[in-house]
Amino acid sequence: MTPSLPLLAVTLLAAGLVRGPGPAVPPSQGPVTNSVTNSVTDPVTDPVTDVVEHAADHTSEPYWTPQRMARAVPIGLLAGLQKITALPPPVLAPDAARPAVRTGTFETGGAGGATRTRQAAMMPPATTSGTHWAAGGSVTRTTGRVFLTMNGVDFVCSASAVRSANRDVVVTAGHCVKDGSGAWAENWTFVPGYDQGRQPYGVFPARRMFVAGPWSRSGNDDYDVGMVAVDDQDGRHLTDVVGGQPLGFDTPQGRRTYGFGFPADPPYDGERLLYCAGMPHGDPQGQTRDQGLRCDLTAGASGGPWLSGFDPGSGRGTLTSVSSFKYSNDQRTMYGPHFGSAVRDLFRGAEQA
Repeated sequence: MTPSLPLLAVTLLAAGLVRGPGPAVPPSQGPVTNSVTNSVTDPVTDPVTDVVEHAADHTSEPYWTPQRMARAVPIGLLAGLQKITALPPPVLAPDAARPAVRTGTFETGGAGGATRTRQAAMMPPATTSGTHWAAGGSVTRTTGRVFLTMNGVDFVCSASAVRSANRDVVVTAGHCVKDGSGAWAENWTFVPGYDQGRQPYGVFPARRMFVAGPWSRSGNDDYDVGMVAVDDQDGRHLTDVVGGQPLGFDTPQGRRTYGFGFPADPPYDGERLLYCAGMPHGDPQGQTRDQGLRCDLTAGASGGPWLSGFDPGSGRGTLTSVSSFKYSNDQRTMYGPHFGSAVRDLFRGAEQA
């Protein structure tokens, strides 16, 4: 038995415009090259399986005004054996009080050594349960906030731009795209590089949305992944503008991971990019195949990227999971689903949209 899907700020009623499993592209389309793995997918002989997709709505007028964005509420993270709708936020030490974890050999003699020491001190902590990301790099452009509506309620999540054949794919949590067996999101918009209200790279509305069949049918937490093909901006594709992190499938578990997002419940306000970093572990509850990461980020961080092999200097890594849920009896651990063959099929569908 898996924990229930993440709690929303309101109860979302069942509704849905679901297309059953089947190829995500018409048989007449030719082979597509996967820009991450350089493999070639033939939609005739190797169709995408058990993927549910949805054509996004488009309105004639922009929906997301600054005022509406400010009023949007974060989708909750809590799930598990005990349903809890409100919990006190964890007490966090200020960033300045968190010890920096530094690696490497540091020289202290001479001017050159002093420079290297100062540079080492500026490196972000390699182990943290919640710190503002101030080191810059690619991750500040590829990570962004998602604004969406479900059954008339405006919500916020986090997401990441990824490398893809169509250069338009965003990866987030499944519950930031579709409420399990219930409603699809409306007014879905990705704002890469969001920073304290600024939108330096513009906004990218959804074109098509994709979730795995097990998520769409029952809200199975092992498949809490959503992918969205977004519209371009006057002919400029998303990753042409901000770049994209590569996706990794069936990667070894238990390696150091950096998780990013925009938590919006107290003590955070959703306005800045934060991160957690550490060594993930298996689910001690035994209810999912997810990995857990020590992380104090709150609701609003859902869908944020988990990057392994991450280089803090460049801000690049391999996206191997997303922030999904927390158990109600362990608010200090964030869980993210394993990216296996089902997520690979999901990606193939999205990059061919």
